[in-house]
Amino acid sequence: MASTHGEWCTIESDPAVFTELIRDFGVTGMQVEELYMLDESLFEQLRPIHGLIFLFKWEQEGPKKSPPKLADSKNIYFAKQVIHNACATQAIVNILLNVEHNDLKLGETLVSFKEFSNGFDPLLRGQCLSNCEVIRNVHNSFARNELFETFGRKAEKEEDVFHFVGYLPINGRLIELDGLAEGPIDHGEIPAGRDWLHIATPIIENRMNTYSGREIRFTLLALITDRKMVYSKQLAELQAQYQSMPTDDISQQIAQLNGLMQDEVEKERLSKVENIRRKHNFLPLIIELFKVFAESGNLKLLYDEASKKGQERERRNKRLKTEAS
Repeated sequence: MASTHGEWCTIESDPAVFTELIRDFGVTGMQVEELYMLDESLFEQLRPIHGLIFLFKWEQEGPKKSPPKLADSKNIYFAKQVIHNACATQAIVNILLNVEHNDLKLGETLVSFKEFSNGFDPLLRGQCLSNCEVIRNVHNSFARNELFETFGRKAEKEEDVFHFVGYLPINGRLIELDGLAEGPIDHGEIPAGRDWLHIATPIIENRMNTYSGREIRFTLLALITDRKMVYSKQLAELQAQYQSMPTDDISQQIAQLNGLMQDEVEKERLSKVENIRRKHNFLPLIIELFKVFAESGNLKLLYDEASKKGQERERRNKRLKTEAS
């Protein structure tokens, strides 16, 4: 689906989408996984974890809330969000441009973007990001295919608005990158020898708890090293050990890692198929199906059944709203 020039679509908060998104930017050595809980055992499985992306329902903050402590932004890349629907890409780009790790290769697109905008203030960086045609086109390639074009559609008053923010360690401090904030938010020093994830966990949990049970729609994504890369390094080390001192234990570890590698390859294959389905325009197929049903004389029957179900659903929703009030 082609986008309207200069506008950004909404994209799903799905790890397969984010992984393909950053790879389409030209990034290598990284992938995105979903965290279903903030738990040390899960952290251990995914390490190294380079950043977290938290999706939550955005609400207008009250005037009594104290402003957050802003970090010294001299050595932090931070771009403000200046355009609707761009917060997903905004969050991941802000994180990627601050990660310093040998596994990460940004690629030409993001390297050029950072070099061009590095000397600008956060607002101008955000404007550069919103106007970067390559990044915008990759983002918009994940547009949901709908019967009617919805680019640029603003959320109505009754609709929920969701927002992405990033967390990562920078220069020994836990930093939050929120495109709607005035600058990077400083959550304090990370004590020597302590995992930054243990500092971030209660902060994210407290943010969830502020909704007091009225909201359960949260998504937490982790930017991690490409698992195939991790397993390849571990396999090389084990195979070298096995050659010098073959043991059943090492042989079993090699077999387990080969299994994990195959699982990752299969997961990546399925993710690519799912992303193809996300991007595919099914409208011509739907139109042809309508034609087939019309020619067979069944279209009116299907319409009546769908209309009946719709009316029943509307009555049920009205009843639930009345009972809730």
